[in-house]
This record gives sequence, structure tokens and C-alpha cells, in this order.
Amino acid sequence: MKIIAVGMNYAQHNKELGHTVENKEPVIFMKPDSAILKDGKPFFIPDFSNEVHYETELVVRINRLGKNIAPRFANRYYDAVTVGIDFTARDLQRKFREVGNPWELSKGFDNSAAIGAFVPVERYKDIQYLNFHLDIDGRTVQQGYTADMLFKIDDIVAYVSRFVTLKIGDLLFTGTPVGVGPVSIGQHLEGYLETDKLLDFYIR
Repeated sequence: MKIIAVGMNYAQHNKELGHTVENKEPVIFMKPDSAILKDGKPFFIPDFSNEVHYETELVVRINRLGKNIAPRFANRYYDAVTVGIDFTARDLQRKFREVGNPWELSKGFDNSAAIGAFVPVERYKDIQYLNFHLDIDGRTVQQGYTADMLFKIDDIVAYVSRFVTLKIGDLLFTGTPVGVGPVSIGQHLEGYLETDKLLDFYIR
């Protein structure tokens, strides 16, 4: 199982991070399977970072083998969605970027991909028109609408499949909207897709 993630997929978030270049193709990075954090287990802030940010995203689960998928058939290759958090060691990311080095370690460290309970795509009329949000200690800190994606889910699936074969159980993190911020010990995180609470865990 692999985790495929999309960077800079919401215009307002790109402004938030100071990115001014408009990407013509999706920005893709990977996380190893050891990044998965699930079943409500706590997230432990790692000792190598003083600034871990939450990035709330819609996560899509791949359900069949696919290579060179045409965009019009891409919806056949996933069966379930959830809310996830792409934890990012922002201080490390800045440090790596400043010298032009890859920044995988700031994104792919252990437990950096929190995922909630999966829901069949059939539950929603169209997953490209879904609201999602993150509450911390009962207060909404980030909200997104999947229609605002710069690159749509089916186009991302098709694009990625040109380079890497998609396999059953692979996860696609589809990008984060504006409103990312730091986490601290003791906080309670709850992620919602529409009115469904799918993610619920604590920071330790």
C-alpha cells in the first residue's frame, strides 16, 4: 500500500504559503506506508520538529489495479472516501526548501498520515462537491470544499497512473485548503465530511 499526496491543490492555501507560481500539472509526493495513523490512535509530536502543522484533506481509497487510466474512467478506480490529515513538519520543510533539497522527510515521517473511517462513495451524490472541516477542541479551524480543487480527483487519478501503477488499498490525499496551522500536545482533533464525523483523536 502506498500513499500518494497532492500538494498545492487549493488556490487560497497556495497564497497562504506564499506560492505564486501556477502549476500546470498536479504536484505529487509520496508517503511510506509507515506514515499511516488510524483507528483513533494518538499522534505523538516528533522530537525533530518544533512546528508540526495539520493539513486536512479528502482522502480517496483505490479499489482496483490501474495504469494509464483515462480521466473518464478514473471514477471506477476508487470506492471510498474519508477525511485525513497530512501532518507536516513545517520547520523542516522550510529548511529543506531553502537549499533546494527534496522535502519528503518533512511529510513522510511515521504517523504523518492520519485517516478516518472510510465511507462508500455512493453515500454522497458527487464527491467533487463535498464540504469537509477540522475541529480542534470543539472549534472549527479549517474547512474546505472539494469543488475548489485546482486539479479534480479523476484528473489526479489519471495523471498519477501515468507514472505509477495504482494498487488496491492505495490512498490518495487530494490536497489541503486554506487554514493550516500548528498542533500542540493535549489537543483533540475531529474531522468531518459533510455532517459525518470520521476522524477523532488526540495530540500527545
